[in-house]
Amino acid sequence: MVDVELSRGEAHIGSQKYYRCLIILTCLTTILLILLSLQTLLVPMATSSSKSSGEQEHLLIRETCTDPCRMVLVESIPEGLVFNSSTTHQSVYEAWLNLISGAQTSLDIASFYWTLTNNDTHTHEATANQGEQILQELGQLSGKVSVRIAVDKPSEKKPMDDIKFLTDSGADVRMVNMRELTSGVLHTKFWIVDKKHIYIGSANMDWRSLTQVKELGAVVYDCSCLAKDLGKIFEAYWYLNQTKTVPAHWPKKYSTLYNKDTPMQLSLNGTDASVYLSSSPPSLCAEGRTPDLQSILSVIADAQQFVYIAVMNYLPTMEYSSHKRYWADIDTQLRSVAYERNVRVRLLISCWDNTNPIMFPFLRSLASLQGKSKLDIQVRIFTVPANPQQKQIPYARVNHNKYMVTDKVAYIGTSFHFYILLEESESENDVTWQSMVAHTQDLCSAFNDECDALHHMNKLHFKIYSYRKQLFKIVIIFHNLLFLLYFYQINAYLSKYSDF
Repeated sequence: MVDVELSRGEAHIGSQKYYRCLIILTCLTTILLILLSLQTLLVPMATSSSKSSGEQEHLLIRETCTDPCRMVLVESIPEGLVFNSSTTHQSVYEAWLNLISGAQTSLDIASFYWTLTNNDTHTHEATANQGEQILQELGQLSGKVSVRIAVDKPSEKKPMDDIKFLTDSGADVRMVNMRELTSGVLHTKFWIVDKKHIYIGSANMDWRSLTQVKELGAVVYDCSCLAKDLGKIFEAYWYLNQTKTVPAHWPKKYSTLYNKDTPMQLSLNGTDASVYLSSSPPSLCAEGRTPDLQSILSVIADAQQFVYIAVMNYLPTMEYSSHKRYWADIDTQLRSVAYERNVRVRLLISCWDNTNPIMFPFLRSLASLQGKSKLDIQVRIFTVPANPQQKQIPYARVNHNKYMVTDKVAYIGTSFHFYILLEESESENDVTWQSMVAHTQDLCSAFNDECDALHHMNKLHFKIYSYRKQLFKIVIIFHNLLFLLYFYQINAYLSKYSDF
């Protein structure tokens, strides 16, 4: 019996030990499972958090650009336009061909519209051959590398043949409906090649921009840091194709560190330079991006000696709006620096068949300060001559440049005012800056007599335009008087015979 009791006691003790071990093992297993679950949940979150903080840190840390950036000016000279110039530049056509032939992985193009062939413009011009070749080269490239095109959504009247050809060739094309998004248009014109070469300028994707219109632009080679920042603007356009509203707050990936207050520091043509890209309208500017108007006003305000501006239209009004609005920000800034600091101001403004006559009174108002107030402001009107055949080409034979040069800054644009600013810290020694100054001076001097004559001609044109309006008013008043006299006579006649 004792042995039995002892064996039972030992068995009971053994059973307790067994269950204790089982409980301990169960607890340990549970703890391990919990730890594994927590690791599974927390590690991705930590990784995501580290990536997010890394991205934010990337945005907050200013990168030093070590690229050997090289910039060259390019231009289009209308056929038959000859003037004595101390500077010569590569043509836009040649620059585009070089960029296309050198593309290895990608080409992104932001554009207003596409009319690179005679069929697009319903013409039979031999000079359209350059645009047609560019289109064919782009079509061939689209089957080899990534070609993306962001273009303003065309109206029903605008040709679509070029876009269809490129799409069929393999290009990825997205329409950006700026009319719906901002009540405006996508007027940008730039290229990004292999994420390291860029073109920015006034030339549209139009054969006339290569042979029948005066254009100016810049190509920057081997400058991935600048191409990366310009790429953010392109990606914003690319994104807008997929939305019906402009974001109230743009995602961080579209933000930039480089603006008028903190420009990008780089070596440009062997010269230390400060560069940044501006954009418009302000609603399309992500965090850190300077709007165009702020850039233009700051460039003018910082000038100490001179401001040279070449632009197609100069109107302190809202030109393309259904509502009349006076808009004198730039005009006021020019008057201010001329008056307060005696800055020399030169304006080279285009005149062609589509020029609004209302522009000339505003220009004469600005130019009148030269004589009456002893301020150094001069305005020249630039027309591109045309023979009878050239006059038949629609929307051609015009100076379409958009740029500004001061004693400190070179500013190249793609819209009716400006787009990109290149600020030289050693501008006196910079070849590109000197070239732009000389280019503006050459244009002003070469077309001095013709511009002055045209200016007087347009003064007469505007007077005739005003006289016509006055004459029309006089005719209306005279017509109303005749009607009242006739009505009075009829009334008197009826009154006379009503007595019978």
